[in-house]
Amino acid sequence: MRRLPLLAAASALLLAAGACAPGTNDQPAAPGENKKVTLTLNWVPYGEHAPFYYGLDKGFYQAEGIDLTIKAGGGSGKTIQAVAQQQTEFGWADTPPLLKAITTGMKVKSVGVFLQKGPSSVEFLSDKNITKISDLKGKTVGGTPGDAMYATFPALLKANGVDPAEVKVVNVDAAGKIAALAEGKVDAIQGFFHDQAPTIEAKTGKKVDHLLFADFGLNLLGTGLVVHDDTLAKDPELVKAFVRATQKSWAEAAKDIPAAAAAMEKLAENEPAKDVLVKQLTLCLPLVDAAAPGVNAEAKWTETIDLMTKHAELKDPGAPSKYWSGTYAAKG
Repeated sequence: MRRLPLLAAASALLLAAGACAPGTNDQPAAPGENKKVTLTLNWVPYGEHAPFYYGLDKGFYQAEGIDLTIKAGGGSGKTIQAVAQQQTEFGWADTPPLLKAITTGMKVKSVGVFLQKGPSSVEFLSDKNITKISDLKGKTVGGTPGDAMYATFPALLKANGVDPAEVKVVNVDAAGKIAALAEGKVDAIQGFFHDQAPTIEAKTGKKVDHLLFADFGLNLLGTGLVVHDDTLAKDPELVKAFVRATQKSWAEAAKDIPAAAAAMEKLAENEPAKDVLVKQLTLCLPLVDAAAPGVNAEAKWTETIDLMTKHAELKDPGAPSKYWSGTYAAKG
């Protein structure tokens, strides 16, 4: 099994200690030593995560004084909770569940969303001949109750002149959606196209198409970096350094997708096949502002907050500053 070089064992011991004593990693590094830092992903490694492994492999984090360990996640909600419980310094998580978490009292904040065009989509096999939202009339769509796509799907239909009663939504857990589509149990699924479509194509040998929520009137910000409020208060320079290294990792990975995929193949565990990984990253990159990865406009946050308030029961929403600090991700 491949493992992150040298630092994995030490980081595992550090995390084990941290489970009993949250905040252990808040101790400053000794002179001349890099700061040990953990990033927990939103899911098991797939192509969207390749820039992190590329940055690790190329030494971008080391150059910022960071000794980085990357851990797989079990969903954005769990990753956000791990940050809130100070079990990990940084999380990579989707924005809608972050908003919900903060309104329930979790002391976390975004320091930059990288997927500014949300990846939420309706996915389907190409032979279904679906080209617009109205083509979903009479179709069966798999979705997972509790996620933002499921909550906003009726609004997507209404915004495009479709009565939600004309589309049958079948409840499917997150892990089962790919199989449901591949096996023909549903006509389409709600999901992240850049992750799932290449996987389905590899399983079925059939082409998968998608309709992005963002292209049909509902853009929800996607995945980005999440940090505990205490970390922001106690070690803002670490956060700035981590964001700088991450911005560089994404910018450089976009210039050499095969190299980024190779780095992930070398350093990650349980990653998809390299051809799938390359497709996933290739599909992901257009969702990122190549000129300024992780730099957000307040208007984008306002749009997401408003959509979540109207359609996903976001309580006591507040201003973007409640959820996001724009002082860490700098342009250029």
